[in-house]
Amino acid sequence: MAPFGPIDAPLLIAGLAPGLKGANASGRPFTGDGAGPLLFGTLTELGMASRPQPVRIADHPSTIRADDGLQLHGCRISNAVKCLPPDNKPLPVEIRTCNRFMAAEIEAMRNLRVIVALGKVAHDAVLMALGQKASAARFAHAAEHRIAGYTLIDSYHCSRYNQNTGRLTAPMFRAVFERAAQILELTNR
Repeated sequence: MAPFGPIDAPLLIAGLAPGLKGANASGRPFTGDGAGPLLFGTLTELGMASRPQPVRIADHPSTIRADDGLQLHGCRISNAVKCLPPDNKPLPVEIRTCNRFMAAEIEAMRNLRVIVALGKVAHDAVLMALGQKASAARFAHAAEHRIAGYTLIDSYHCSRYNQNTGRLTAPMFRAVFERAAQILELTNR
């Protein structure tokens, strides 16, 4: 699964893996699955994404398609695992195998300053890509860590499951990206 967004962005959003009915089918991260409206709607509200018909958090996932003209501004999305994992749960060997791609992504992003990890798997993959042990920073929603010259901010994954169970609410998710914007001094967003 190819990353999405400008390579010169100062913000990297680290996701989990392509979803069966979303990114794996559409070819674009978070496109067509239940996590997409919350992610792209939040980014749209903060000026980090746009398209001719703006994405709203309440939109149905089917309204977000790879051909909809969506553009990311100042952020890029990449997944910890590049292929669809069995039962949507990547095995440790898959995470280790794909980690070279995350490491290369971070290295290629010359303006990168902030990484938002969506879930513990992405958090751990970012740490591994930065040459850190998992014990270097403990995952917790809205936790902020200084690692290898970057600010890593954790969020629960924006999966439909986490939304439906109330583990992650739209205001909780927005607060993570507001903090990223604050660090990057994107105050006009």
